[in-house]
Amino acid sequence: MLRSRRLVNDTSYEFTPCPICGAVAATEVAGADDIRAEVERLWAFQGQRLDGKTPAYRLMDRVVFSQRPPLRLVACDTCAHVYRNPWERRETLERAYQSARESSLVFEQLYRTQQTAFAAQARRLLATAGASGRGLEVGSYVGAFLAAMQRTGWIFEGVDISREAVAFAADHGLRVTLGGIDDVRPARPYDAVVVYNTFEQLYDSAAVLGAARRVLRAGGLLSLRVPNGTFYRRWRARLRGPFAAFAVRVLAHNNLLSFPYRQAFSERSLSVLLDRAGFIPVHIVGDTLVPIADCWTTRLGAVEERCVKWLERLVQRGWHAPWIEVYATRRPDALGDRHAALAAEP
Repeated sequence: MLRSRRLVNDTSYEFTPCPICGAVAATEVAGADDIRAEVERLWAFQGQRLDGKTPAYRLMDRVVFSQRPPLRLVACDTCAHVYRNPWERRETLERAYQSARESSLVFEQLYRTQQTAFAAQARRLLATAGASGRGLEVGSYVGAFLAAMQRTGWIFEGVDISREAVAFAADHGLRVTLGGIDDVRPARPYDAVVVYNTFEQLYDSAAVLGAARRVLRAGGLLSLRVPNGTFYRRWRARLRGPFAAFAVRVLAHNNLLSFPYRQAFSERSLSVLLDRAGFIPVHIVGDTLVPIADCWTTRLGAVEERCVKWLERLVQRGWHAPWIEVYATRRPDALGDRHAALAAEP
């Protein structure tokens, strides 16, 4: 899930070339007026599916997200990567994620809501990585995935920049380090590193992959879960036309309406990023967002979400799905080390 973060009033921005391939040429996907219209549609949609007594804090990750809505979205003309331009500066991101204050009730609800989805995710990881090993989750937040892995033969730990989330995870018997991946110093390399529902919010995704390569053994597994930028572009184009009502639901149920992310990946951009960081893709899985309905969602709203996501999983496979889960192995040769070093250079 996206994290529940308070908006930062002193947001500062910078213009950027494509954060994946470095190309400057890009095509506008949505301007300020387009994004504002999406935000209004999202509020109207959630207003219909939430109970009228829903407390304000439960609007987080539904209509209010980690960052402000984008000022403008573009797609790279070279690799089709979708990203904010301008986008928030590094210090703005750090303040937004480090200044959060959440109640234990919010954490507990997220922890319970995500159990089923992360249990399925754990099974997919085991099918690729094997029945046992040591792993690290970057951005582990409340620890729902760590808890799922704890019930398997794996030994998994996490790292997160939220002091409150780390404390919550520790209270649930989970091992989580406060900080980022650069603060992790394992006694020996991990067999797997995963970054789920966090990678798209990072300021420097290439640097994080370089750090992941450093803590992984040769041949170790990397798994990322990211929003599909091509899917977003395709379905936002349908917001005007006969399929508009269904397009709103498809995007909103997957937290894509109003684009509350820094970036979203295309098949080309993710392939370029992994190759430059020294990873070899093994396979990808198309999926939907984890369930977001809870006790404040109307019965009809919860049923609709289940039906829409069931239909999507049935017909939208691979890169036709709203969310992409990729599995890649660490390239063991010197070429992989060279690629990773180049990718990490500013």
